Amino acid sequence: KQWYQRRVAITAGGGPGKGTRFRPLSLEVAKPLFPLAGRAMIEHHIEACSKLNDMQEVILIGSEATSEITPFVRDASTKYGVRVTYLQEYKALGTAGGIYHFRDQIRQGGPNHFFVMNADVCCEFPLQEMLNNHLRHGRDDVITIMGTEVEKAHSVLYGCIVSNDANSNEVEHYVEKPETFVSNTINCGVYVLGVAVLDHMKKVYQELQCGAVSTDCIWLERNILAKFAGTGRLFVYRHHGFWSQVKTPGTAVFATQYYLSIQRKQKPASLASGPNIIGDVLIHPTAKVSSSAVLGPNVTIGANTVVKDGVRIKHSILLDGCEVEPHACILYSAVGGNTHVGSWARIEGTPTVVNPNQPLAHVTNPSTFNEDGKLNPNITVLGHNTTISKGTMVLNSIILPYKDIAHSYKNVILL
Repeated sequence: KQWYQRRVAITAGGGPGKGTRFRPLSLEVAKPLFPLAGRAMIEHHIEACSKLNDMQEVILIGSEATSEITPFVRDASTKYGVRVTYLQEYKALGTAGGIYHFRDQIRQGGPNHFFVMNADVCCEFPLQEMLNNHLRHGRDDVITIMGTEVEKAHSVLYGCIVSNDANSNEVEHYVEKPETFVSNTINCGVYVLGVAVLDHMKKVYQELQCGAVSTDCIWLERNILAKFAGTGRLFVYRHHGFWSQVKTPGTAVFATQYYLSIQRKQKPASLASGPNIIGDVLIHPTAKVSSSAVLGPNVTIGANTVVKDGVRIKHSILLDGCEVEPHACILYSAVGGNTHVGSWARIEGTPTVVNPNQPLAHVTNPSTFNEDGKLNPNITVLGHNTTISKGTMVLNSIILPYKDIAHSYKNVILL
């Protein structure tokens, strides 16, 4: 059978919560467009897709307003030389409902298979290797999942994969976020689907319409993967490199560290250098940074941001239009756009780290609150258009937009 080389890649973004765990940063910018290492979260996906042979279209499916996404789509199409299209769901349709709803657009050009990638994953995206693995099966009704191994205790936070011997990698059992341990091989949120899987989605949709509660939502994990397991139509591609979800601002800072390290290897000239630059630092060309400011490691400075004398910044993201006055200190934080940090102010959070003694350790996305209703230690987040007064300390806190902070705070959320 001839396998057509035109392929369609889909990044599914924007669920029912529309980035609620990413707030207050997602109040300023749609979560899929939040910059990681200076580029939108989903731009890393598009770049990976553009490197595939004969990749002709990337379809973005989500619930964000078209006006938010259109400028990005236009720029990405030009930058990567691949057609990028955004299709807005009429309502949140689950992780597979949008794919089924826009099935005719996906089928255009006659692809035998297509990629599906969750917008909020960060990894190397070994798409060509994954595709080669998928094509070995020679059928258009199979699904290949990218899987990785995590610690046993954390596996229940993800979809868990039980597969047979390493030669076939057939998935025998799949459970989404089980209550007890099933497997430490988890679903990475990157897939290759044969185009005939869309026919199965039609059957699932019809069953859901005839159910006790009619719904348009189709969940790839529960309605498709779990049913394909054990039927010879579901396989796992094992990924041994870096992988992380980006559900919270804390994991965004951690993912930025990974992407900056990749940039150091591939485009070292794009990163900042100098006697007061430590590690990987990305400064937008329009930003103004004092030569006496000490930056890094893991720092990104957005467009038109001003960083003045004696400032210290590390493991932080500063969005566009910020102003940091002399001798302020920003550590383990995410700072929204157009924020003003006064002189000698200190903004500090708790770092998101991975245990180096655990080879399968991954960054998790902890809930905002613990069982006692108190804030879990995490990075400090300042919403856009926040003003931090001179000499103020803000530690392990979340500040919503348009706040004037005249006093010091610790372990609070300021609404």
